[in-house]
Amino acid sequence: MIVVNDCAELEGSLSASCVTIGNFDGVHKGHQKLIQGVVHHARTHGQLSVVVTFEPHPMRVLTGRNTPPFITLLDQKLELISALGVECALVLPFTRALAELPPRDFVKRILVDGLKTRHLAIGYDYAFGKGRAGNYELLTQLGCEFGFTVERLDPVIINEAVVSSTRIRDLVLAGDVWELPPLLGRFYQFKGRVVPGAGRGARLLGFPTANLEPIDELIPKRGVYAVWAEVMEENAPPPTMAVCNVGHNPTFGEHGLTVEVHIMNLDRDLYGRTLRIHFVQRLRDEMTFAGPSPLVERIKEDIRLACRILGAPGAEP
Repeated sequence: MIVVNDCAELEGSLSASCVTIGNFDGVHKGHQKLIQGVVHHARTHGQLSVVVTFEPHPMRVLTGRNTPPFITLLDQKLELISALGVECALVLPFTRALAELPPRDFVKRILVDGLKTRHLAIGYDYAFGKGRAGNYELLTQLGCEFGFTVERLDPVIINEAVVSSTRIRDLVLAGDVWELPPLLGRFYQFKGRVVPGAGRGARLLGFPTANLEPIDELIPKRGVYAVWAEVMEENAPPPTMAVCNVGHNPTFGEHGLTVEVHIMNLDRDLYGRTLRIHFVQRLRDEMTFAGPSPLVERIKEDIRLACRILGAPGAEP
């Protein structure tokens, strides 16, 4: 998949395209259905399949705040979109000027002149432009004027509720990670860079841990989780069974939030490397223990339970 930030980068290289537009936070099952439809339509009609998205997220620009935390940042979002067979991603720099652009001007400049759009697919609730005036009805009118068709997909319903980024985000924040694979098509993933920690894992407790500095934003609810740990580098081993603790280490009187991972049978130095953590199931709340000895016994039980869960069919990353 090629990634561009301006339609000018595609000038002369396309004559017709099939396009979808959105923020696609999480690239969940609803997004996947939409994008796969675009890929299929483009291949059937000899067009270029294009996903248009924005960076930074429009909410960050329009509100000036860093909330809510996002399920996928741009690099993972593009990785997931590429895996669906998309040929081109147009990542438009989102500015207040772009937000103020009337929908007709956006359509003419980006979709018609820039991408040579012949078919546009949008989600059931998609709207864009100033005052969110660029809805399905207006896009259909503009399609008639400029020569492209518009398709609006119905929402994807799983377990009697619409699949949405908000629903997924709420489940992560509640720690209900086991409910996410049907909605995402994968376990929830979180990336962090391994940095020095307090040094207690191997020295005091007998369980070496990788202390993670978050790269991604959305951190699951405090507690202990059965996870798969994946080293993000070429020729790395496959994901390995692990236990992850998200919390404040109350037994040792600490207050800052930490994400620590004990990887089973780890025999290599991970400092400075990036890990991707696949959250499978929450094992328990964060607890305060009387001292290191009862904590060690509980960690042993956490590891035994995690091994049983991760060794079960359907628990592979």
